[in-house]
Amino acid sequence: MNTHRQQAMPDIAVAARPATEGTLDWVGMSEIRQPLTLQDGGQMREVNARIQVFVDLDDPSAQGIHMSRLYLLLDQHAQTRPLTPAGLKLLLSSLLETHRSLSTRAFIQFDFDYFVRRPALVSDYSGWNSYPVTIKGALSEGQMHIELGLGVLYSSTCPCSAALARQLIQEQFQKDFGGQARPCFSEVRAWLGRQESINATPHSQRSFARLLMRLEGHDDEFGIVDFIDLTEDALETPVQTAVKREDEQAFALKNGMNPMFCEDAARKVKQALGARDDVLDFWLRVEHYESLHAHDAVSIVTKGVHGGYLPIP
Repeated sequence: MNTHRQQAMPDIAVAARPATEGTLDWVGMSEIRQPLTLQDGGQMREVNARIQVFVDLDDPSAQGIHMSRLYLLLDQHAQTRPLTPAGLKLLLSSLLETHRSLSTRAFIQFDFDYFVRRPALVSDYSGWNSYPVTIKGALSEGQMHIELGLGVLYSSTCPCSAALARQLIQEQFQKDFGGQARPCFSEVRAWLGRQESINATPHSQRSFARLLMRLEGHDDEFGIVDFIDLTEDALETPVQTAVKREDEQAFALKNGMNPMFCEDAARKVKQALGARDDVLDFWLRVEHYESLHAHDAVSIVTKGVHGGYLPIP
């Protein structure tokens, strides 16, 4: 016979009062790992997210919140619906509903790598580019706030080194053809194809644009691919995936026709974001990982909205 008697287990978080009373801005969990379905670009995509989720503790006499309810609601949401702006608002409302007597605000953040298949510039090759993405949602006093963060890798050719390289090539041309009043076309063409003639090249470096945007008017999807495209189109030289020689040549041409300092890159993306009515505010940081120096070149800019993002690193 089973003589085990089930006993009520103590719940110290409910029964006990805190030794020191007081409200708390946020209480919750971080580093939750969760697979998600994300709706974007008219498609359903699978991502593996790192998540942090919080509610405030508005009751100064309560010991704490119900941590397990946050986790279970997040897991239920991930299993039953894709992540969309509308779904995010529903999730945050549900988090507050389960903490009705304790909390008035809820916050959640998803961080994941987002893969987009990109075609080569000329050939029929294609490959996957990975973009770090952050989605933040906050619900406070009935108001929903959505932020989208993403990062884009691109190439930047230094305008200063390009000018210095051209000067050296001019000097070499003067040295090789200075005694000829009219050098013939075939000689000049052959000269341009020799390595010793083009004796200097500008330096380029891999560069990174990091964006954080406050969005409005998004219900069905966040527009991740749309904003990636907007940023890459503004910069003109995003990094490539699989390439043939004709693609590499086309990339060299784009870099040669689009030299830029970090200040130029920041202005280009700022102009593109400023033209979007659905971007209420933005913070942008561009970093050029210098190949000449051991340090990096950085520019930071915001939209300049009153009470918005601060122009800090």
